Amino acid sequence: MNGTDKIADMLKVMMQGTVISLQAFIFTLLFAVPLAALICAGRMSKLKVVKYPIQLLLLIVRGTPLMLQLITVYFVLPMALSSLGIKIDRFVAAVIALSINYACYFAEIYRGGFESISHGQYEACTVLGYNRWQTFIHIICPQVIKRIVPAMGNETMTLVKDTALVNVIGISELLIVSKKMASSMANILPLFIAGAFYLLMNAVVAFAFNKLEKKLSYYK
Repeated sequence: MNGTDKIADMLKVMMQGTVISLQAFIFTLLFAVPLAALICAGRMSKLKVVKYPIQLLLLIVRGTPLMLQLITVYFVLPMALSSLGIKIDRFVAAVIALSINYACYFAEIYRGGFESISHGQYEACTVLGYNRWQTFIHIICPQVIKRIVPAMGNETMTLVKDTALVNVIGISELLIVSKKMASSMANILPLFIAGAFYLLMNAVVAFAFNKLEKKLSYYK
């Protein structure tokens, strides 16, 4: 097998790892974004029975390593659900842990966005005859989205890199695949290629959020 064939085989294997990383990224976003809205609503609730447990959840999730959360979900959740006959594989456990983790961070970003809106705007909407739902959808939400886009972009780019942590529960994502290949080949080239893949994925994320920022620029 010549050098070109070796590189082609290496890229093929690494692309398989990249697909796993992308799947973890996409599914985490799909679940974390709406879940964050629920957590944010609970965090901002005036009901102490709702607000305080959410605050505790945020403290635990944001105060402990994501790697530990992945391990905990992978080992504890299946034991808790085994009596119901429900089995959870590695990938599902990884998505659950990532989704909860990022939902908590997104929720705090949402909260910061809502709390940055002056109370006078709510009063003005009431004077103009808007009900609470109209005020929320047509006046408040567009401004909040505009304000949280940069922070959401940063967290989303971090998520791309954090998908590498799923290897702690035995998932062969991009980074672990590249490490194994670097070890077998006694060459660090696979690690540099993995870095280029992560950079490319984050470049796409950055481009998408930059386009979104420009699209919402008329709210200035």
